[in-house]
Amino acid sequence: MLQIYNTLSRSKQVFKPIVPGKVKIYVCGMTVYDFCHIGHARVMIVFDMVVRWLRASGYEVLYVRNITDIDDKIIHRAIENGESISTLTNRFIEAMHADSDELGLMHPDVEPRATHYIAQMQGMIGRLIENELAYQADDGDVNFAVRLFPGYGKLSGKTLDELNAGERVAVGSGKRDPLDFVLWKSAKPEEPTDTRWSSPWGEGRPGWHIECSAMSCDLLGDHFDIHGGGADLQFPHHENEIAQSEGALYGIDRKPEDQPLVDYWMHNGHIRVNEEKMSKSLGNFFLIRDVLKQFDPEVLRFFMLRAHYRSPINYSDAQLEEARAGLVRLYTALSHVNTANQAIDPHSPWVVRFTEAMNDDFNTPEAIAVLFDLATEINRASGTDKQELASLLKWLAASLHFLQRDPTDFLQAGSKQEGGLSTAEIDEQILARAAAKQAKDFAKSDAIRKTLLEQGIILEDKPGGITEWRRA
Repeated sequence: MLQIYNTLSRSKQVFKPIVPGKVKIYVCGMTVYDFCHIGHARVMIVFDMVVRWLRASGYEVLYVRNITDIDDKIIHRAIENGESISTLTNRFIEAMHADSDELGLMHPDVEPRATHYIAQMQGMIGRLIENELAYQADDGDVNFAVRLFPGYGKLSGKTLDELNAGERVAVGSGKRDPLDFVLWKSAKPEEPTDTRWSSPWGEGRPGWHIECSAMSCDLLGDHFDIHGGGADLQFPHHENEIAQSEGALYGIDRKPEDQPLVDYWMHNGHIRVNEEKMSKSLGNFFLIRDVLKQFDPEVLRFFMLRAHYRSPINYSDAQLEEARAGLVRLYTALSHVNTANQAIDPHSPWVVRFTEAMNDDFNTPEAIAVLFDLATEINRASGTDKQELASLLKWLAASLHFLQRDPTDFLQAGSKQEGGLSTAEIDEQILARAAAKQAKDFAKSDAIRKTLLEQGIILEDKPGGITEWRRA
């Protein structure tokens, strides 16, 4: 049975969907004012893996991942660039989709944009006001009254007394309490006209937190199975989502036994660079498209999933090279083995081990260890046994979206280093080496092999005089 670590309970729990056989999942997506970095890649890859495994396990999954296309950072960038909000956000949405496609990720079933749900946000804000959990301040902003919502802090484990004003919650002069957060921001005279909407509280725009509450509840209902996102969203964003969504439904009389907004909260770990959290403020972040200029997309995916999704990852070129070496080992085990039309035994010990790992809170490191053990057995086997094991390796890896390419294609692709030898140049050197061996000029033959190795090309001589190559 699948177990998921639930941030809300701080424990692993057996997964029981609200509707048997069906799963509704919402993941907080990108704020589109710049290109996506590898922190975004981790969120996308982790929940792509989660959805793939849920579907492989037989669940019917409705996967929603939003786009934040109105936000202070977006407004500032658009003004800075001298362009409209829609021009800016559409450009970076296209870039995000291009990066996602390059990584081979599934598209969410629904990808709502915040600006398409303004009416739903206003409706939720209106209910919060009616439920006495929100108020309009003198500066025109509508704020959520944090201290009036029962159980605020249950997701993050923070008590109201521990929360300091200004810690990721902007302190405004119109707030009754410094912990209150904004639901509707009153328009400022200097802000562009495409950043404001009419509302019962005057022209303005939604706060960030209300966006996800409105979109998730509209698309998945007031109670759904899984809500995911990066660990940095646990507080205040997801904490505030709970307060808004449950506050709109139950008001100040919410009781512990009332159904929650979400049954299982999942958070992936941070990306670290030189043991520091990756962030734009520190200037130590890497864009997905820049990383993919040097490394194969499958390598980046493998790098992300060889660590448990809740663990922090330390990013470096050396770590990616190590991940590529691991994939080389797996693809090498599949090379020159016919895996077509091979039956898969679902009760195989390999399948059981792999399934147990994935059902243990999506333990991809242990699942990948199964793949490596299987590769070792393939290298020892021969004939039909080798074919059956190779087919099983490819079949198991499919649920993680690995090893689905032609092995030779991957092995000869290598790192995307500039100035490397082309395939034609390598083939020319292999022919020259073959001619040298034919002429019994073994010194020249060895020199060609050594020169190619120095340039990152490994030759393997096979029976029948065939020489194969791969990039180191």
